[in-house]
Amino acid sequence: MLQISGTYTDLYQLTMAQVHYLNHNNQTAVFDYFFRKLPFKNGYVIFSGLESLLEALEQFQFTTQDLDYLQQQGFDSSFINYLKDFKFKGAIYSVQEGELVFPTQPVLQVKASLIEAQLIETILLNYLNFQTLIATKASRIRQVAPQSTLIDFGMRRAQAMGAYFASRAAFIGGFDTTSNVKAAADFKIPVTGTMAHAFVQSYDSELEAFQSYAQAHPQNCILLIDTYNCLKSGLPNAIKVAKSLQQQGEQLKGIRIDSGDLAYLSQQCRQQLDAEGLTEVKIAVSNQLDEYVIKSLQEQNAPIDVYGVGTNLVIGHPDAALDGVYKLAYANQKPRLKLSENIAKSTLPHQKQVYRLRDQNQQLIGANIIAKAEEQPDFNQMHHPFDLTKTMPLDQLKFEALLQPVMLNGKRQQAPTPLVDIKRFAEQQLAELPAEYKRFTNPHLYKVGLSTALLEAREKLRTTYKS
Repeated sequence: MLQISGTYTDLYQLTMAQVHYLNHNNQTAVFDYFFRKLPFKNGYVIFSGLESLLEALEQFQFTTQDLDYLQQQGFDSSFINYLKDFKFKGAIYSVQEGELVFPTQPVLQVKASLIEAQLIETILLNYLNFQTLIATKASRIRQVAPQSTLIDFGMRRAQAMGAYFASRAAFIGGFDTTSNVKAAADFKIPVTGTMAHAFVQSYDSELEAFQSYAQAHPQNCILLIDTYNCLKSGLPNAIKVAKSLQQQGEQLKGIRIDSGDLAYLSQQCRQQLDAEGLTEVKIAVSNQLDEYVIKSLQEQNAPIDVYGVGTNLVIGHPDAALDGVYKLAYANQKPRLKLSENIAKSTLPHQKQVYRLRDQNQQLIGANIIAKAEEQPDFNQMHHPFDLTKTMPLDQLKFEALLQPVMLNGKRQQAPTPLVDIKRFAEQQLAELPAEYKRFTNPHLYKVGLSTALLEAREKLRTTYKS
């Protein structure tokens, strides 16, 4: 696993923390992690990165090198001495990793001393925003190709070590395998690889290259057939190797096309492979794929079995970032509010709970309610978070609390969840979500509202701060 230390942060976290320390201002605080806008014009977001964050927080400390560097930057010696023994000892309340989450609702809450909560902000946002974005992108791709094999091919195009966590998040979002060996080994993701054009070019003939590769990998041979001419050279040579493998009691696993008209080429390849009795040979494609290209290929009935998706997956194209934020909700025994002329940018005070709403048959009704943590879940209505004229009745509904303690006193409350179980949970949540929220374009809006008590608390603070 990747190792990080206390200086994996923004400078202002440390400068603010030093002020709190020197002024003995270190009482309990509550921060909310949430986002305001759905990425990719999607109808939902898959929350990812929680296990990575919890592991990082358990390791979070300032090394001797960190402290020496901070001393060079002019930090107070007593504050540096405080950091010497720093460990996160707070609490984290979170929805389950793999859960479907929506704008405005707290996805995770930190309850800790003000300094602790401040010092972990950057790593929290860094881990959760990125993995949540990529898992959601992966899920969009999975939705348009539900029966296909999806491979993460993005390591070479990712933002450096972002590839590591992109592979993890893509697996949660619905991908089957990754080419990233380090991520595959650490996260127990199936690993997949084929060959590059350079391998074929390094031989005097394409056929010789294919034969050499098949000899070395007879049980896992996928041949890249478009180095020279896909239909006139690559495919005929692949068929020759496939026949040779059959004579050895093996079979060619697949061919890969990395350029050209993928729909046309895959159709031609399928016809010729089937004509040669090679119906078991799979067709894989790559080259700047995303959910739009794959959807088009599916609609053209392209006989493609495997999609290798790289750049557009691991950089979260076109959104590139989830706008997740970390805002103070309670400190020094008082609710706190960030005020804005735009009510949509105002935050929600107090420690809170989020409830998923179900009908009497346990079916989702497409709404969540945010309430103060101490409220009993017997709400008869919820309020639109920004349009104060809109309410929604909640009669005869069931309320399922989503924020649960995952870390108390700096310790996880359960053993780390295997990645395959997180992936399975995300699949279950998506299966339960009604189809209108999963539409590729113009998905239905999943409602998130406020309890009456929380709305009144926010409006009271808004009035106070405005006066």
